[in-house]
Amino acid sequence: MNDRAALDLLVSQGPLTRTRIGQLTGLSKPTASQLLARLAAAGLVRTTGCVTGRPGPSAQLYEINPAAARVAALAVDGRGVTAAVADITGRLLGEERVGTEAVGSAAVGKEAVGTEAAGTEAVGTGAPQRMARLAARALDGALAKAEVGRGRVHGAVIGTPGALDPRTGRLRFAPHLPGLPSGRLKEELAEALGMPLTLENDVNLAAVAEQYDGAARGVDDFVLVWVDEGIGAALVLGGRLLRGATGGAGEIGYLPLPSAPLSRGGDRSAARADAGGGFQRLVGAPSVRALGRELGDPEVRTVAGALAHDAVRAEVARRLATGIAAVVAVVDPGLVVLSGAVPQAGGEALRALVEAEFTGLALPRPALRLSRVDGNPILLGALRTALAQAREAVFHTG
Repeated sequence: MNDRAALDLLVSQGPLTRTRIGQLTGLSKPTASQLLARLAAAGLVRTTGCVTGRPGPSAQLYEINPAAARVAALAVDGRGVTAAVADITGRLLGEERVGTEAVGSAAVGKEAVGTEAAGTEAVGTGAPQRMARLAARALDGALAKAEVGRGRVHGAVIGTPGALDPRTGRLRFAPHLPGLPSGRLKEELAEALGMPLTLENDVNLAAVAEQYDGAARGVDDFVLVWVDEGIGAALVLGGRLLRGATGGAGEIGYLPLPSAPLSRGGDRSAARADAGGGFQRLVGAPSVRALGRELGDPEVRTVAGALAHDAVRAEVARRLATGIAAVVAVVDPGLVVLSGAVPQAGGEALRALVEAEFTGLALPRPALRLSRVDGNPILLGALRTALAQAREAVFHTG
């Protein structure tokens, strides 16, 4: 327990002296010295210079040994896979992006569905193998930049649309990815990457990123609402992600709402993100672009262009508030975080309108914030998850 407490302090606070570690843990100087010697012998900590400018002898600084472990994180989206490699301190060592054209496949994620990208086709037979090849190529590129071999990586976390059913191992709730809901997807990826891996829902990972580095820091009960080409939510209650019996907690794209066409197809519904019904049909990026052409400019082609029109922004805010109210009425979170392409394009103007529209729709009134994560939240969440897993294993010194 003392070893783990010291390691966690070095992770969170950076280099510390033996004296400071003793003060923060309540350990005596001899015990702190023995602890640091033990951790150094195990290859978990190392010295990194001395504290200068103080009276008396210089005190050595100790830090986590970056070579103790490396981890990989991958994010699957509609046009490819992004991979990142970091050491156990969280320092990024290499990152690589590989597009679907690299292996001759088509879109493998929600973001490409419904866009105007030319030449994009749905994933069909062999999709798990194509995704595995994409992931392997992206990972190899990141490892080359990091100058790290695969055998030196502790494990990988992959963020993908849909959710892995813990009972069957199948990827579910991703009807826009025909061919991917396969019971072999995780095995195909593990074989291609050659290391232990965790497959996680992409929106759940975006919530992890917000919890560590964004708008939900210090908040134990919050909902992240992802509004992009696809719609989803991540529910964090008591500081822990709620996944549900089949992994489908937060699949609010299917939520039936007034004025929205009903979707009764479930996993068998149409492949396009703008097909089906429910909340997805009201606020997904294809619907926002369509609203832009209807209420704004017939030539509008982007979400940002659509939301530049006051009438479109007001209607999207009304629809968003209605769907969020349904979630809030059941979960009662302290915070709702808006993330994805639509909130990003709408910015503070859209957030303020959603907050105003929310009045009276649900009894609880959680705070409403935009995402504050810099970079790809799915990749960052995967990296945070991989680091937590590696530290739990590597820092177990008993």
